[in-house]
Amino acid sequence: MAAITASMVAELRAKTDAPMMECKKALTEAEGDMAKAEELLRVKLGSKAGKASSRITAEGVVTSYISGNTGALLEVNCETDFVTKNDSFLALAQAAVELIVKHNPASVEEMGALAYSQEGFGPTLEDARKGLIGKIGENMSFRRFKRFDGAHKLASYLHGTRIGVLVEFDGDETAAKDVAMHVAAMKPVALTSADVPAELIEKERSVAAAKAAESGKPADIVTKMVEGSVQKYLKEVSLFDQTFVKNDKQTVEQMLKAANTKVASFTLYVVGEGIEKKVDDFAAEVAAQVAAAKQSA
Repeated sequence: MAAITASMVAELRAKTDAPMMECKKALTEAEGDMAKAEELLRVKLGSKAGKASSRITAEGVVTSYISGNTGALLEVNCETDFVTKNDSFLALAQAAVELIVKHNPASVEEMGALAYSQEGFGPTLEDARKGLIGKIGENMSFRRFKRFDGAHKLASYLHGTRIGVLVEFDGDETAAKDVAMHVAAMKPVALTSADVPAELIEKERSVAAAKAAESGKPADIVTKMVEGSVQKYLKEVSLFDQTFVKNDKQTVEQMLKAANTKVASFTLYVVGEGIEKKVDDFAAEVAAQVAAAKQSA
């Protein structure tokens, strides 16, 4: 049997990102044949996709792609912040958003069926995703996307990899990019107060009513207090009514008017928004590992 050296293990790990011990086992089974060992690992680690699929993916990246008047914003999730810096994961995310722009899938499922290969995994985007789960050893998922394709121009802004904005506009591109940056910072929920979802307004009204009721003031005053709170809330969450982040003497609407620019819509994605994160008890995890080691000893 061929001797398995540390350099061989390191070479296989560099190719597959698999754990050291798994690389050594694969090389031993393959009797030192690097190509065969790599194939063994891909087959073996591919089974991790099924096991990993139940784990929460609350980290990840938001990425965008624009081609002419067509563009898309995509959120791709993973389990830990560490993987958001993995080149394979980032390549998958960027390829996926470009496929959305080019092929216009109707859903995440349709997107997954698009033809794509990466690092020997394919022939579809979903197959590549599953293969990379096995390689990296962590669950990854395509969460949501928004595609734009119309008469308006597009501008995007990415704040790192965790916040992404895409804006439909007509007019000055610099002003539109400033709006995209503003949206990332201030996180409005709608263009105007008239566009704020009714359920959000009712929720705010309910909170305001509860607070006003505690004041002990007459009913007519309470009613005015509630309405005042609701109107204040609407201005705070409506893009056009918000104070522009680069000039606190202007609202966003006033800035756009001065730049002769109109914004038709925007989409804002924040990584993991609305996903319940798992809170690990590190001490308990270590204790469990120690107990397991004692049992196997």
